Amino acid sequence: MEYRVLGLSGLRVSAVGLGCMGMSHAYGAPADKEEMTELLADAVEMGYTFFDTAEMYGTSDRPHDNEELLGKALQRFRDRVVIATKFGISFDRSEAGGTHAVIPDSRPATIRCSVEESLHRLHTDRIDLYYQHRIDPKVAPEEVAGVMADLIREGKILHWGISEATEEYLRRAHKVCPVTAVQNRYSMMARQHEELFPVLEELGSGFVAFSPLANGLLTDCYTADTTFDPATDYRASMPQFRPESFEQNRPLFALIGSLAEEHHATTSQIALAWMMNKKPWIVPIPGTRHLCRLKENIGAADIHLTAEQVENIDAALGAMRMSEVFGGSPIKQ
Repeated sequence: MEYRVLGLSGLRVSAVGLGCMGMSHAYGAPADKEEMTELLADAVEMGYTFFDTAEMYGTSDRPHDNEELLGKALQRFRDRVVIATKFGISFDRSEAGGTHAVIPDSRPATIRCSVEESLHRLHTDRIDLYYQHRIDPKVAPEEVAGVMADLIREGKILHWGISEATEEYLRRAHKVCPVTAVQNRYSMMARQHEELFPVLEELGSGFVAFSPLANGLLTDCYTADTTFDPATDYRASMPQFRPESFEQNRPLFALIGSLAEEHHATTSQIALAWMMNKKPWIVPIPGTRHLCRLKENIGAADIHLTAEQVENIDAALGAMRMSEVFGGSPIKQ
């Protein structure tokens, strides 16, 4: 495994992280706890050091399931790993099936309560990277950043970040307390946040890419005939998994397939390597429940593309027609 530093923060993480949400939330019924505990231990032994969770990754009956899983599974490895978790949202009608609207809440009192509960569930005395899960339009970024600065002084968190950050919000927050990383949706099918890259470089913040494989579409594991349980699996309503989308995305699949053949790699590895070769401070966090995928994903760090190759891929993607891709749950004000 190679390692990277998120911007100028000094926070060193594995070049590929592990997004743990799907073990407990959004991708079907929660996985078997013993199996996931073994998988997380395997990940550490392989060299993964960067594990991503959130206080709200769970089910209606076990809303904090993912933090509880990681807390127990990673406790014996605590000094070898970087744990990132998130505060600041709840789900509207979480008992219903399918995707849920997100209700943001970043009031200082809410943050204070959340950090203590996350510390308890994660069996730790500090959170390495604490993200604001979504921007709360009712709370100024300076106020949120002020709480983060206090938590850093108190030693309860070591770094902080923002998920789905905008440039204005990032700049205002960063002036109060430097932002270690922005975590936004990013893949070959979702490139809108590339406009933030110059700002991140200027501020010295890293970029953590979630859904780097377009929710699994770029793994070459699905076809137009694949179905998902609409009660437990968000992919059932994601536009890129509609049967007609596979035909629309045929040029994209052909491009990635050709690159995979050229580099003796898999399509997943190409999709990850493409973004990792753009900037040294970009870290993808693909999720998985399978050992073979853990091994496959870390192999992306061994694929080195030239700047010209990356530019050519960008040009091809920019000229290509694709299907819609899931853009996230709606925000309920």
